Amino acid sequence: GCVLWVVVMLKGELPMKGERIQLSCRGQQVFLQDFFCILLHPFSLPYTDKNLLPVCAVCVDDCTRPLVLLPYMCWGNLKLFLRQCKMTEANNPQSLSQQELVSIAVQVACGMSYLTKREVVHQDLAARNCVIDGSLAVRITDTALARDLFPMDYHCLGDNVNRPVRWMALESLLHNSFSSASDVWAFGVTLWELMTLGQTPYADVDPFEMAAYLKDGYRMSQPCNCPDEFAVMACCWALDPDERPKFQQLVQCLTEFHAALLAYV
Repeated sequence: GCVLWVVVMLKGELPMKGERIQLSCRGQQVFLQDFFCILLHPFSLPYTDKNLLPVCAVCVDDCTRPLVLLPYMCWGNLKLFLRQCKMTEANNPQSLSQQELVSIAVQVACGMSYLTKREVVHQDLAARNCVIDGSLAVRITDTALARDLFPMDYHCLGDNVNRPVRWMALESLLHNSFSSASDVWAFGVTLWELMTLGQTPYADVDPFEMAAYLKDGYRMSQPCNCPDEFAVMACCWALDPDERPKFQQLVQCLTEFHAALLAYV
Protein backbone atom coordinates (compact mmCIF):
# COMPACT_ATOMS: atom_id res chain seq x y z
CA GLY A 1 0.00 0.00 0.00
CA CYS A 2 0.90 3.67 -0.20
CA VAL A 3 2.43 4.65 3.13
CA LEU A 4 4.30 7.86 3.85
CA TRP A 5 6.96 8.01 6.53
CA VAL A 6 7.46 11.61 7.60
CA VAL A 7 10.85 12.19 9.18
CA VAL A 8 10.49 15.02 11.68
CA MET A 9 13.83 16.55 12.61
CA LEU A 10 13.65 18.06 16.05
CA LYS A 11 16.18 20.64 17.17
CA GLY A 12 16.52 22.50 20.44
CA GLU A 13 19.15 22.57 23.14
CA LEU A 14 19.38 18.82 22.70
CA PRO A 15 21.18 17.29 19.70
CA MET A 16 19.26 16.78 16.48
CA LYS A 17 17.10 13.69 16.57
CA GLY A 18 14.58 12.12 14.24
CA GLU A 19 11.11 10.72 14.78
CA ARG A 20 9.28 8.57 12.27
CA ILE A 21 5.53 8.98 11.98
CA GLN A 22 3.50 6.70 9.74
CA LEU A 23 0.80 8.34 7.66
CA SER A 24 -1.93 6.83 5.53
CA CYS A 25 -2.49 7.90 1.92
CA ARG A 26 -5.17 10.35 3.05
CA GLY A 27 -2.86 11.60 5.79
CA GLN A 28 -0.14 12.22 3.23
CA GLN A 29 -2.47 14.34 1.10
CA VAL A 30 -3.75 16.41 4.02
CA PHE A 31 -0.24 16.76 5.42
CA LEU A 32 1.10 18.27 2.19
CA GLN A 33 -1.96 20.51 1.75
CA ASP A 34 -1.64 21.92 5.26
CA PHE A 35 2.05 22.59 4.98
CA PHE A 36 1.72 24.33 1.63
CA CYS A 37 -1.00 26.51 3.21
CA ILE A 38 1.36 27.29 6.08
CA LEU A 39 4.19 28.25 3.75
CA LEU A 40 2.02 30.34 1.44
CA HIS A 41 0.01 32.21 4.07
CA PRO A 42 1.11 35.89 4.14
CA PHE A 43 1.39 35.94 7.94
CA SER A 44 3.10 32.59 8.29
CA LEU A 45 6.71 33.52 7.73
CA PRO A 46 8.06 34.24 10.16
CA TYR A 47 5.88 33.01 13.01
CA THR A 48 6.74 35.45 15.76
CA ASP A 49 4.41 34.33 18.54
CA LYS A 50 5.94 32.16 21.25
CA ASN A 51 2.75 30.12 21.54
CA LEU A 52 2.81 28.86 17.95
CA LEU A 53 5.07 26.05 16.78
CA PRO A 54 6.97 27.37 13.76
CA VAL A 55 7.66 25.27 10.71
CA CYS A 56 11.37 25.79 10.21
CA ALA A 57 11.56 24.20 6.77
CA VAL A 58 9.81 21.78 4.42
CA CYS A 59 11.55 19.77 1.73
CA VAL A 60 9.50 18.08 -1.00
CA ASP A 61 12.25 17.24 -3.48
CA ASP A 62 11.20 13.62 -3.17
CA CYS A 63 7.40 13.80 -3.24
CA THR A 64 7.08 10.35 -1.67
CA ARG A 65 9.17 11.30 1.38
CA PRO A 66 8.64 14.97 2.31
CA LEU A 67 10.67 16.27 5.23
CA VAL A 68 9.59 18.88 7.76
CA LEU A 69 11.83 20.61 10.28
CA LEU A 70 10.18 21.48 13.63
CA PRO A 71 11.51 22.71 16.98
CA TYR A 72 12.07 20.10 19.67
CA MET A 73 9.40 19.90 22.42
CA CYS A 74 10.47 17.26 24.91
CA TRP A 75 7.00 16.25 26.21
CA GLY A 76 5.54 16.26 22.73
CA ASN A 77 1.82 16.02 22.10
CA LEU A 78 -0.25 17.76 24.78
CA LYS A 79 -3.10 15.24 24.69
CA LEU A 80 -0.74 12.32 25.26
CA PHE A 81 1.00 14.27 28.03
CA LEU A 82 -2.31 14.98 29.79
CA ARG A 83 -3.29 11.32 29.62
CA GLN A 84 0.07 10.27 30.98
CA CYS A 85 -0.43 12.59 33.95
CA LYS A 86 -3.88 11.12 34.53
CA MET A 87 -2.72 7.50 34.38
CA THR A 88 -0.22 7.94 37.20
CA GLU A 89 -1.77 10.96 38.87
CA ALA A 90 -1.15 9.77 42.43
CA ASN A 91 2.65 9.49 42.28
CA ASN A 92 3.57 10.99 38.93
CA PRO A 93 6.31 13.64 39.08
CA GLN A 94 4.68 15.26 36.04
CA SER A 95 1.27 15.61 37.69
CA LEU A 96 -0.25 19.00 36.99
CA SER A 97 -1.48 21.52 39.54
CA GLN A 98 -4.49 23.74 38.98
CA GLN A 99 -2.19 26.71 38.44
CA GLU A 100 -0.26 24.83 35.76
CA LEU A 101 -3.43 23.81 33.94
CA VAL A 102 -4.63 27.41 33.89
CA SER A 103 -1.19 28.53 32.68
CA ILE A 104 -1.48 26.10 29.77
CA ALA A 105 -4.94 27.49 28.98
CA VAL A 106 -3.59 31.06 29.00
CA GLN A 107 -0.83 30.10 26.56
CA VAL A 108 -3.27 28.44 24.14
CA ALA A 109 -5.58 31.47 24.33
CA CYS A 110 -2.64 33.79 23.61
CA GLY A 111 -1.64 31.77 20.57
CA MET A 112 -5.19 31.79 19.24
CA SER A 113 -5.48 35.53 19.90
CA TYR A 114 -2.38 36.02 17.75
CA LEU A 115 -3.91 33.99 14.92
CA THR A 116 -7.24 35.80 15.18
CA LYS A 117 -5.58 39.20 14.88
CA ARG A 118 -4.06 37.99 11.62
CA GLU A 119 -7.39 36.65 10.40
CA VAL A 120 -6.22 33.04 10.50
CA VAL A 121 -8.87 30.44 11.36
CA HIS A 122 -7.38 27.25 12.80
CA GLN A 123 -10.42 24.93 12.28
CA ASP A 124 -8.93 22.08 14.34
CA LEU A 125 -7.94 23.46 17.74
CA ALA A 126 -7.64 20.69 20.34
CA ALA A 127 -5.15 19.31 22.84
CA ARG A 128 -3.91 16.92 20.15
CA ASN A 129 -2.82 19.91 18.08
CA CYS A 130 -0.69 21.42 20.82
CA VAL A 131 2.79 20.43 21.97
CA ILE A 132 4.49 20.98 25.32
CA ASP A 133 8.07 21.13 26.59
CA GLY A 134 9.73 20.40 29.91
CA SER A 135 8.99 23.87 31.31
CA LEU A 136 5.29 23.44 30.43
CA ALA A 137 5.55 25.96 27.61
CA VAL A 138 2.81 25.18 25.11
CA ARG A 139 2.69 25.82 21.38
CA ILE A 140 -0.19 25.42 18.96
CA THR A 141 0.36 23.54 15.74
CA ASP A 142 -1.63 21.85 12.96
CA THR A 143 0.44 19.55 10.78
CA ALA A 144 -2.36 17.09 9.96
CA LEU A 145 -0.39 14.41 11.81
CA ALA A 146 -3.08 14.38 14.51
CA ARG A 147 -5.46 12.75 12.06
CA ASP A 148 -3.32 9.63 12.03
CA LEU A 149 -2.21 9.77 15.66
CA PHE A 150 -5.81 10.13 16.90
CA PRO A 151 -8.07 8.63 14.20
CA MET A 152 -10.95 8.18 16.68
CA ASP A 153 -11.13 11.96 17.09
CA TYR A 154 -12.22 12.33 13.46
CA HIS A 155 -15.41 11.12 11.84
CA CYS A 156 -16.84 11.08 8.35
CA LEU A 157 -20.48 12.16 8.23
CA GLY A 158 -21.19 10.78 4.78
CA ASP A 159 -19.23 13.22 2.63
CA ASN A 160 -15.86 11.39 2.62
CA VAL A 161 -14.24 14.08 4.78
CA ASN A 162 -12.95 13.29 8.26
CA ARG A 163 -13.76 16.09 10.69
CA PRO A 164 -13.18 16.66 14.44
CA VAL A 165 -16.94 16.47 15.02
CA ARG A 166 -16.82 16.62 18.83
CA TRP A 167 -14.79 19.83 18.76
CA MET A 168 -16.88 21.62 16.11
CA ALA A 169 -19.34 24.47 16.62
CA LEU A 170 -22.93 23.96 15.53
CA GLU A 171 -22.60 26.29 12.53
CA SER A 172 -19.56 24.31 11.40
CA LEU A 173 -21.44 21.03 11.63
CA LEU A 174 -24.55 22.33 9.87
CA HIS A 175 -23.14 24.76 7.31
CA ASN A 176 -19.39 24.04 7.18
CA SER A 177 -18.91 27.61 8.43
CA PHE A 178 -15.63 28.34 10.21
CA SER A 179 -14.52 31.57 11.87
CA SER A 180 -12.69 32.84 14.93
CA ALA A 181 -15.98 32.25 16.78
CA SER A 182 -15.93 28.55 15.86
CA ASP A 183 -12.31 28.45 17.03
CA VAL A 184 -13.53 29.87 20.36
CA TRP A 185 -16.00 26.97 20.58
CA ALA A 186 -13.14 24.51 20.01
CA PHE A 187 -11.09 26.36 22.63
CA GLY A 188 -13.87 25.71 25.15
CA VAL A 189 -13.66 22.00 24.35
CA THR A 190 -9.87 22.19 24.71
CA LEU A 191 -10.32 23.72 28.18
CA TRP A 192 -12.54 20.76 29.05
CA GLU A 193 -9.79 18.42 27.83
CA LEU A 194 -7.30 20.18 30.09
CA MET A 195 -9.47 19.92 33.18
CA THR A 196 -10.21 16.23 32.55
CA LEU A 197 -6.57 15.43 31.68
CA GLY A 198 -7.28 14.34 28.13
CA GLN A 199 -10.68 12.69 28.27
CA THR A 200 -12.70 12.49 25.05
CA PRO A 201 -15.47 15.12 24.89
CA TYR A 202 -19.03 13.95 24.23
CA ALA A 203 -17.78 10.36 24.35
CA ASP A 204 -21.32 8.96 24.75
CA VAL A 205 -22.81 10.93 21.85
CA ASP A 206 -22.98 9.39 18.38
CA PRO A 207 -21.06 11.66 15.97
CA PHE A 208 -24.05 11.60 13.60
CA GLU A 209 -26.21 12.98 16.43
CA MET A 210 -23.85 15.77 17.52
CA ALA A 211 -25.58 18.55 15.57
CA ALA A 212 -29.02 17.67 16.93
CA TYR A 213 -27.59 17.22 20.44
CA LEU A 214 -26.04 20.70 20.42
CA LYS A 215 -29.04 22.30 18.74
CA ASP A 216 -31.26 21.01 21.55
CA GLY A 217 -29.08 22.92 24.00
CA TYR A 218 -27.11 20.07 25.53
CA ARG A 219 -23.50 20.72 26.54
CA MET A 220 -20.83 18.97 28.61
CA SER A 221 -21.09 19.45 32.34
CA GLN A 222 -18.40 21.09 34.45
CA PRO A 223 -15.62 18.56 35.11
CA CYS A 224 -14.95 17.28 38.62
CA ASN A 225 -12.51 19.46 40.60
CA CYS A 226 -12.92 22.24 38.03
CA PRO A 227 -13.04 25.66 39.74
CA ASP A 228 -16.15 27.68 39.03
CA GLU A 229 -14.09 30.53 37.59
CA PHE A 230 -12.68 28.17 34.99
CA ALA A 231 -16.19 27.42 33.76
CA VAL A 232 -15.63 30.20 31.23
CA MET A 233 -15.55 27.25 28.85
CA ALA A 234 -19.36 27.19 28.91
CA CYS A 235 -19.43 30.73 27.48
CA CYS A 236 -17.52 29.44 24.47
CA TRP A 237 -20.43 27.17 23.56
CA ALA A 238 -23.09 29.83 23.03
CA LEU A 239 -25.35 28.90 20.13
CA ASP A 240 -25.00 32.36 18.57
CA PRO A 241 -21.39 32.93 17.44
CA ASP A 242 -21.71 36.64 18.28
CA GLU A 243 -22.41 35.79 21.92
CA ARG A 244 -19.16 33.90 22.39
CA PRO A 245 -16.21 35.71 23.98
CA LYS A 246 -13.31 36.92 21.86
CA PHE A 247 -9.91 35.37 22.34
CA GLN A 248 -8.53 38.60 23.77
CA GLN A 249 -11.26 38.55 26.40
CA LEU A 250 -10.43 34.94 27.20
CA VAL A 251 -6.75 35.82 27.57
CA GLN A 252 -7.61 38.59 30.04
CA CYS A 253 -10.06 36.46 32.02
CA LEU A 254 -7.74 33.45 32.31
CA THR A 255 -4.69 35.61 33.07
CA GLU A 256 -6.53 37.28 35.95
CA PHE A 257 -7.68 33.89 37.23
CA HIS A 258 -4.11 32.55 37.05
CA ALA A 259 -2.80 35.57 38.98
CA ALA A 260 -5.47 35.03 41.64
CA LEU A 261 -4.45 31.38 42.01
CA LEU A 262 -0.80 32.35 42.43
CA ALA A 263 -1.71 34.98 45.04
CA TYR A 264 -3.83 32.48 46.95
CA VAL A 265 -0.99 29.96 47.08
